[in-house]
Amino acid sequence: MVASFSLSGSVFAQNPIVIKFSHVVANDTPKGKAAERFKELAEKATKGRVKVELYPNSTLYKDKEELEALQLGAVQMLAPSLAKFGPLGVKEFEVFDLPYIFQNRDVLHRVTEGAVGASLLAKLEPKGITGLGFWDNGFKVMSSNVPMRVPSDLRGKKLRIQSSKVLDAQMRALGANPQVMAFSEVYQALQTGVVDGTENPPSNLYTQKMHEVQKHVTMTNHGYLGYAVIVNKKFWDGLPADIRSELNKAMKSATQYANAIAQIENDNALEAVKKSGKTSVYVPTEKERAEWVKALMPVQRSMESRIGKELIQSVHKEAQALGLK
Repeated sequence: MVASFSLSGSVFAQNPIVIKFSHVVANDTPKGKAAERFKELAEKATKGRVKVELYPNSTLYKDKEELEALQLGAVQMLAPSLAKFGPLGVKEFEVFDLPYIFQNRDVLHRVTEGAVGASLLAKLEPKGITGLGFWDNGFKVMSSNVPMRVPSDLRGKKLRIQSSKVLDAQMRALGANPQVMAFSEVYQALQTGVVDGTENPPSNLYTQKMHEVQKHVTMTNHGYLGYAVIVNKKFWDGLPADIRSELNKAMKSATQYANAIAQIENDNALEAVKKSGKTSVYVPTEKERAEWVKALMPVQRSMESRIGKELIQSVHKEAQALGLK
């Protein structure tokens, strides 16, 4: 019995803790690269006691399925877009979907790296989820097969969105018809005309080859797309304390890396879109930009009762702290 117990203990010690990390974008996106960095750091820091298995590009779960899979314990780690938490019942996360809520990355990071961000992650705990941090992608641009200089150019167009009441209201404010659709299905929907256009940071647009089936992009920079890196709470709480500590350090470093490369990756992707010759990229004039802002800003007020007026005001206070109006 002693020999048997020693053998089983030895086998257990040799078997690494496996973290299945699923996400829905390509490896060469900011999120994909950050996930690779986390895997590298985590496995090195734990000296092989942890193995991180990456499943990019919806190879394991589509974005409609992955949160349920995490809660059931079928996968241990995700980095879903922040819009995914509203349908989960944590409506406060929809503050990130509000158009023109973040004037720049400095304001954004005061939110995600400060008390507001921490309080939002804490709201996931009752759902069986532990939040580890926020990863940037970038600010979104509009794409379609028609030129888009002003909001009225999108009137009547079918535009793909994530499942979000805020994004639905945003598109309706533009006179467009929002179409909820899984990220992995967007390229084919654009190609076949099921939808006319979409919104994405340039890195997603380019790596998913959406620019090949969209003739026009307008640099509206109207909204933000970011991710929360999350783990199954039961799994996380059950890890040895020293392992959890090392993984937290690895995540902190990976988060710094993710947020440092996001803007560079999007700038490079935008240049690649331009060089492809398949899509024209338009930058609105100041007057045209003012029309986009005028059309979309009312969405912020209309969503106060859903998201929380105080939460929205707390974001504006972070902007004011930087001297912005």
